[in-house]
Amino acid sequence: MSDRAQVIAIFGPTGIGKTAVAIALADQLRERGEDPVAISADALQVYRGLETLSGAATPEEQARLEHRLLGIVPATEAFSVGEFMPLAHAQIDDSLAEGRRPIVVGGTGLYLRAALTDLDLYPPPPAAVRARWTEEVERRGPEELHRELVERAPWAVEGVEPTDRSRIVRTLELLEMGELEPREGESQLWTEQTRHPTLLAGLTTEREELYRRIDARVDAMVAAGAQEEVERVEEAGASRTARKALGYEELLAGDVEAMKRRTRQYAKRQLTWMRKLAGVKTIDVTARQPVDVAQEIAAEL
Repeated sequence: MSDRAQVIAIFGPTGIGKTAVAIALADQLRERGEDPVAISADALQVYRGLETLSGAATPEEQARLEHRLLGIVPATEAFSVGEFMPLAHAQIDDSLAEGRRPIVVGGTGLYLRAALTDLDLYPPPPAAVRARWTEEVERRGPEELHRELVERAPWAVEGVEPTDRSRIVRTLELLEMGELEPREGESQLWTEQTRHPTLLAGLTTEREELYRRIDARVDAMVAAGAQEEVERVEEAGASRTARKALGYEELLAGDVEAMKRRTRQYAKRQLTWMRKLAGVKTIDVTARQPVDVAQEIAAEL
């Protein structure tokens, strides 16, 4: 492949239609003689058994465009970005070596960055440290420990919800291990030093339109059996990381409206993260068809 035949990365909030745009883009790339392949950069689409809840590409969509790194881990097993990064690097490198065009599709900022860059990852904690803080958060509650973190190290807990037990435990672990230091200025959410020349397309839309799409998407998930899917995984023994899936706890409780609210809040955070990316080409998809958005991305090549 020539130097200008770069990796394409499509990022955007949940429900905005990234998969449809990737498929439309693949059709256009084939017309130009290319052989595209999609590589997922989503923290929850890696789980086998949560395909409906995570919004993974359907079998019909995968028939139109090969998707890699979907459903690679049983939902009963824990999985981390540290395990994901070498897999994503290998898939991208192999695709390029085969003369194929990788289209990295992601809604998880950290996983997108891990796929495209060499991410410096924190070391795992000693088992005793994790066990102690896990017990502490169970004993005192996540909200109380979150309040202490806000007073003690507000820069370390930024963006961590008071109810997010796993991230609070991880923050406490890293502070104890001396791995978290105050950041000067804005944290490095992104770097333009990607492993391969990359066109990063960030999809955005009007807030009300996005929320409408999210509500419709949640209703479609529930109609397609997302609640039953969650109940099956829960009964099988869901891992702590799989349980973090957007809407998992809400559907276990049978609260669809709470799932919609949480999804809208998450999408808002995704848009905030995307606006801070260096070198991103933002594309407004409001009232546009996926083929039109794909044409705009292809024109950048």
